Formats: sequence, C-alpha cells, structure tokens
Amino acid sequence: MNYRIFRSRTIAALTGTLLMTLLPFVASAQPGQIGTRALTPQDIKDYGLPADTQVSGGLSTVGVGQPAYLEAQVLATLGDADILGVTWELVAKPIGSSATLAPSPLLANMPVYNRGDREFFKVASRRLLRPDVPGQYRVQATVATNGGQFVLSREITGGTYLGKDICQYCHSGGYLPDMLTPWSRTRHARALTNALDGYYGGHFNQNCIKCHSVGYDTHVAATNDGFDDVQAQTGWTFPATLTPGNYQAMPEALRNKANVQCESCHGPGSEHAFALGNPERISVSFSAGDCAQCHDSKPYYAKGAEWANSGHAVATRTPTGASRASCVRCHAAMAFVDHLDGKPQNELRTAYEAITCAACHDPHGPENPSMLRTVAPVTLVDGTTVTNAGKGALCMNCHQSHYNAATYVETAAGGPYFGPHHGPQADMLSGVSGYTYGKEIPSSAHREVVADSCVTCHLQEVEPAHPAFGNVGGHTFRVGWDGGTPGDKSDDVALTGACVQCHGNITSFNLKRVDYDGNGVVEGVQTEVKNLLDQLGRLLPPLGSPTVTVTAGYTRQQLRAAFNHMFVSEDGSYGVHNVSYAVGLLKASIADLTGDGNNDGLADAWQIQYFGSVTHPDAAPNATPAGDGIPNWLKFALGLNPTVPGLVLPDGVIWANGTPGTGGSDQIQIFTAAEIVFHTEIGKNYQLQSISSLGGGWQNIGAPVTGTGEAYSFVTPTRNHPQQFYRVVSTP
Repeated sequence: MNYRIFRSRTIAALTGTLLMTLLPFVASAQPGQIGTRALTPQDIKDYGLPADTQVSGGLSTVGVGQPAYLEAQVLATLGDADILGVTWELVAKPIGSSATLAPSPLLANMPVYNRGDREFFKVASRRLLRPDVPGQYRVQATVATNGGQFVLSREITGGTYLGKDICQYCHSGGYLPDMLTPWSRTRHARALTNALDGYYGGHFNQNCIKCHSVGYDTHVAATNDGFDDVQAQTGWTFPATLTPGNYQAMPEALRNKANVQCESCHGPGSEHAFALGNPERISVSFSAGDCAQCHDSKPYYAKGAEWANSGHAVATRTPTGASRASCVRCHAAMAFVDHLDGKPQNELRTAYEAITCAACHDPHGPENPSMLRTVAPVTLVDGTTVTNAGKGALCMNCHQSHYNAATYVETAAGGPYFGPHHGPQADMLSGVSGYTYGKEIPSSAHREVVADSCVTCHLQEVEPAHPAFGNVGGHTFRVGWDGGTPGDKSDDVALTGACVQCHGNITSFNLKRVDYDGNGVVEGVQTEVKNLLDQLGRLLPPLGSPTVTVTAGYTRQQLRAAFNHMFVSEDGSYGVHNVSYAVGLLKASIADLTGDGNNDGLADAWQIQYFGSVTHPDAAPNATPAGDGIPNWLKFALGLNPTVPGLVLPDGVIWANGTPGTGGSDQIQIFTAAEIVFHTEIGKNYQLQSISSLGGGWQNIGAPVTGTGEAYSFVTPTRNHPQQFYRVVSTP
C-alpha cells in the first residue's frame, strides 16, 4: 500500500469520526460495560473453537478484517431471569464501510476474560465486529432488565499497520519521550531477527511468524498491511535454512513489520498517526490478554495459563477506585507503574486492573533482567533497606507489612483493621517490623543466601510433562499445590528444587528441626509454627480459642502479641521464609502474656517465688527439687509447691491441699503413665494395639484414629501393667 492511497482512506475515516461526535455519550456509571474480549490460542484449544479462529489481544484498536469480540458485560449481581434481552446497534461507522455486527463465534460458557472481573461482571450477550475500512466504529447495546433498561456504548478503531519506521517519527525522543531506543534493546525487538538467523534452533517455521511480527493474520478479510500482506506483496519466502543473514536479506518493507514492536501491543497505528497522535485512536492496555495472544499456548508458551492460576490474576478490586488513592499502588496495575515512576499519590490512576504482565514487566525497558520494572533496593517501613534481593526486589515493593510494630502497636486502636498489612513477606524474610519486646531476635539465612529472594523459589519452572504443570511454579507464583484434592496429601506437590542445594534431597517444606512448641515432639517447622500460633491464640481473647479476633477491648499488651500473631499468619509460609524470626516473635509474645521471659514454660514469678531466680538449677522445668521424682513443670501446671515432696507410693505420688495425704476428695494423685506418639497421614486410618508379652494376641486400644496429617498422642495408665508393648497398624 502506498502512502498516498493510505492517506486518502484515513481522511474518509476521519470524516466518519466527525459525524460520530454528534452522538450522545453514554455515562460510564451504568451497571455494565461493553468489553472487548481477548481470545488466546489456549482459549481456542480449551473451548474447542475452530483452529482457524482469529486470536485477539482484547484491544479496542484492531486491524481491518480482524475481530473485536464484543461483550455486553453486566453486574454479576443481576440474575439471569432479571435480564430480559440485549439489543445491539452499530450506531456509527466510517464513510464507505459496510460492516455489520455479526453473531459472535465465542461460546456461551466462556466467561469474561479478565479473571479479576469475573466476580463483578458477567456476559449478557455477545457480538462480533470486523472493521472493513479504517476509522471509528461506535457500538451500542441496550440491556433490558426487570428494573428498566440501560444503554452501553463503546468505540472501536479500525486501522492498518504502519510499522516502526512511522512510529519513530514521534516516539524516538523528538516530539515525545524516546520509546524506540530502549525497545530496540529488548528481546521483543529481535524476536524474528534471531529466529530467522537460527539462534532459536531449527524448530521455527512460517507458522511461528504470527507471534514474531506485526499484524500477521491470514484471514481472507484481514488486508491491513500486516506482515503477511507485505510478504505477499514482496514475494518473500521463508528460508529453507535458518542461518545468520536471513533477516538482513528480507526486503526493507518487510523488516519494517518484523519482530514484536509497537503495534503488536498497541494495535494498528494508522488512525492514531493521521489524527496527529490522538491518544483515543490507539490502545494502551494493561490487560493480560494483550500479552496472552502470544504467551498463552501450552505446553511451551504457558505464562498466560500460569498467571491465570495465580493470586495476582484475581487481585481484589475493593482497594481501587477514586477514593482509594492510598491503596491502589499495590492493587492496580496502572497505579503500580505510576508509583514506580515516582508520581505523587494524588496522581495515581485508580481504575481497577489486576496485577498483570505489564504491571511487573516493562515492554519498553531493557535495563533490568527479564524486563522487570525495577530491581532497585527497597526500603521497608522500619527503615531497613534491602539491597541484595535481586529480581525479588520488585515483589518487595508491595509485599510489605506497611506498619512497624515498634511504634504502631503503642498507639493503634484495636478493632477489625488492626494489624500488619496482608502479605508482609519482605519484612519476614528480612527479620524486621515485628514487635520484639526489646529483645534481639535472630533471623534465618534465607535473606542472605537466596540470590533472587522471592523469584528463586516462587518462579521455579515445571516441565510440561509434570502433572502439576500450570498449577504450580512459573507465573502461578506457587511453590505448592494440593493436587486438586485438598483432603488428600498423597498427591500434594512441593517445589523443593530451590531448597535441595542447601537442605539436601528433601520433598517437603515441613522439615523437622527443633521442638519449638515444647510439646516433646520434634515436628516439621511449619507444624511447630502453627502450634505456636495456636498457643498464642489461646492466650488472647476470646481466651482458650486459637482464633484471634482483635476488638476495641484488647489491652495494649494483648495488641502487641496480636500484631505478632497476625504478622506470622499473614506471611503465610509458617516459618519457611524465616523460621528463627517467626518462632522468636511468637515465643516472645507467649512469654510476655504468661510472664515466662526465658521461654522455659514456667512463669518467671513462680520460679523466683520458690527458688530466688529463674536461673537457679532447681528452677529448671525438669528438675525435681523435692526429691519425689515429679518435675517442676508438672507441679507448676497443677499449682503445687515444688519444694514440698509428695507421699511416694508404689503406683504414684499423692498430695492433699499441697500436703502429703492418703485420701479424701481434695487429694491430688499422680500415677505413672505412658505416652505413645505417632505421625498420621490424611486418607489413612490407624489402630493402636498392645500386648503384655510378645508372641501374638495383640489387643486393640480404643477406636481407630483417622489421619489428620499431624502427630497423634495417646496416654495410657501403666500402674496396673508392669510390662506392656505397643504397636500401630494402618487400616483401610
């Protein structure tokens, strides 16, 4: 296509645009919107659409002959019976256009594309618009409901592809900031160059070009100066051998449309260029669909599918909107970018968009590895600057406590909004921002030895043949998956590949290390931390329950402990990120609430009362200063004087009102007993059995035990059984 013909067509399109400005504009406050749905290669496979169905990035700027998959999206709170019908109209189009709204090829069971929108919007009706000439198209949908009707409107720009040689006139640092120079150093800028020159191996073929060029679409209607059109015009054929020099041998006009460049992500630029840079004639999208039109085709291009299974894809929309400027920097893609660009809070864009590809990766920025928007040092709320986080520094911009407990808990009021912000992983990893009670609480080595911090563990790659592929690892950001069966641990997946170089050949994050919770059993660190959380929870109102519900009635002492409980809980790793710090915070809180400053399980006041100090040898938990064989920890629990011996009998020790006795309703008698502890697995049942002498005749003790995945403890009297053997058998 030559320049003169193109320009004359654009003038005609602009004439149509002028006509459309006379039409009324539908207010955006209506309970719905017309969406342009992205359609990825994986969508086409998953929903069984014809293989030649055209993909779409979900942009409102589309090439002539390419699809805009339109959806009348209404609030999900509207029931199906409340929607009486949807009437579609193409109310304006460019002069010379004969385009119409056609039935959409998308299926009724296909939801709104953006995962974060699905709980808010649902599809009431669909149509397909395929622009046939460049210009502006306005679509209108009238939604009739039991409560009346409302009108939705959307403008679609149809255009042709210009290539980077035209874009550079404005976007190379002359009239506008230079976007072309940094882009030219990205892998996108060499996507086809390197492939044709053989640097990606011999698998690359003509069918691959559609994701390595601009506007490639072989649909019969898609005549829009895309790569395939220029290829046909120039007669270029795909090289028989992929070798250096192939790209440079291409016609110059074809090189202008090669590689992943501006219009691959922003849509065709003809109307934008010839409207003197009108920003309404080009798309700037943060939707994951824009990237997923190429990066979502399993098994080899799975980032789109992985991200769709991540928490980032369904980031809550509650902290977004015009009144939430203080929150949006971490809850909306555009606001996050604005924040990193240094814009003040009142200038952040507050519109909702989940944490998508473009939130974390800068398509124009080659300065950082993986095109990350930043890997600069991060300063946490307590003033700590993290300088060695590598790629994980990006994550730490949001995954923070946002409250330094040392100052926060001394003035904050109790209530439902008390506590650290959700996701304080950066603070936990760094061992800061918890309430330390003035103590020096150590940290584990992860913060020093894991090169890229968060990224090293949470973006581990999973082979396509792995049964958990797409549900764990990569851009799911998950290191574990329950196999789709939450109640069955036998098929759980734990990505421990990043752990083995230091921890050996492990298969679980729940490593056995130390009896942190003091129950006499060395369990996995995650189990130990959960048990400590339960212990601390029972010491906070409502007393006796492991659930912590902070209210205005909490004392300052309780608020300090509650902050630590929430800090460790919200971190979500249960000690994996920093077991020393997590355990230290919880034990310090328990000690403060119980008066047990040295964390030995005995109240300091009790030890001082009877032994003068907490460090006296007779004050140790397992000491028996009265000589009766009963340790201090048991006498403390029973409220007995540890210096007064009980009456030792053949089958136990007796006290009555703190003084040895022989009977009465007020006596305490301790008999010898045995504790049997064994680990259980979910999905299995266990039966404890005993026998007085080996050789057969085992007898069941109690009912079968259903496995919970935790240790099971059984205490049985032994005073009437001088010799007893026990075993545990697994039952169906």
